[in-house]
Amino acid sequence: MTAEARPASPPLTERQEARRRRILHASAQLASKGGFEAVQMREVAEAAGVALGTLYRYFPSKVHLLVATMQDQLQHMHGTLRKRPPAGADAADRVADTLMRAFRALQREPHLADAMVRALTFADRSVSPEVDTVSRLTTAIILDSMGLENPTPEQLSAVRVIEHTWHSALITWLSGRASIAQVKIDIETVCRLIDVTSPDPPR
Repeated sequence: MTAEARPASPPLTERQEARRRRILHASAQLASKGGFEAVQMREVAEAAGVALGTLYRYFPSKVHLLVATMQDQLQHMHGTLRKRPPAGADAADRVADTLMRAFRALQREPHLADAMVRALTFADRSVSPEVDTVSRLTTAIILDSMGLENPTPEQLSAVRVIEHTWHSALITWLSGRASIAQVKIDIETVCRLIDVTSPDPPR
């Protein structure tokens, strides 16, 4: 069966969800210490207290596991941002503030950030559903910052460009080709697209 035709997984039981969370925690801990190469499936299974076969039933590969780890990190970030909404006089300022807060959270764990970004880069079609979830979470974070529930097609297009820029900025920073100051400038610049695509206020 192809990745596109893969059926939706049934909801996890409470016990299965707890096991999944242990696996994701172990993955994040190992990645935080040694990056992508440190996340070995056997070591993840041992740290999470599950059989290796069980781990593979949840996550067929290390790339699946690390993309799911990024989902988990983004969900946590989203919850934190909802509790402490971004400041800013307009939508562009709020989105820039939100993305820089997310960036600084990743900056505190550079090995983990590098492992997750590498997994996204290596992901093939079999990981498409997980990668799509990461994209949807990023979009939701940006739209929440904008205060939009029903964005226009033009606004959604701007959001996609902002997502691409944020991802690219993260890669260039991780590779040592951009400073934090340059990342901030790039994020603030691309977020101005929001003002361009916002409908004119009624007269």
